[in-house]
Amino acid sequence: MLIDIEEKNLKHGLLGLVIALVEIIKEALKLQAIRRMECGSLTEEEVERLGEALMELDAAVEGMKAEQGLAESVRAVRDGLDDMVNEVIEEFLIPGRYAQVAGITGRN
Repeated sequence: MLIDIEEKNLKHGLLGLVIALVEIIKEALKLQAIRRMECGSLTEEEVERLGEALMELDAAVEGMKAEQGLAESVRAVRDGLDDMVNEVIEEFLIPGRYAQVAGITGRN
């Protein structure tokens, strides 16, 4: 069976995934930076450098999305990842919920 994949769709999908992952990592870095600032483990100089670096990263990511026309691809990847994470969390918090929704009886 031959799969026909358009190069443009593959490029947008892959770049969208990479940029979405960079955004997720960037958000995790911001949260960690906030925690470190709140507990006082960073000097004022470190806070300033960290803030500047995160702003530069924001600008670079937004620039890539605009330049490559990837805003929709990134949003679609993020939405898909959010849905998967929500399902995992729900299954963790309410064991068996997925099986109920899917109509699966019993566990294997």
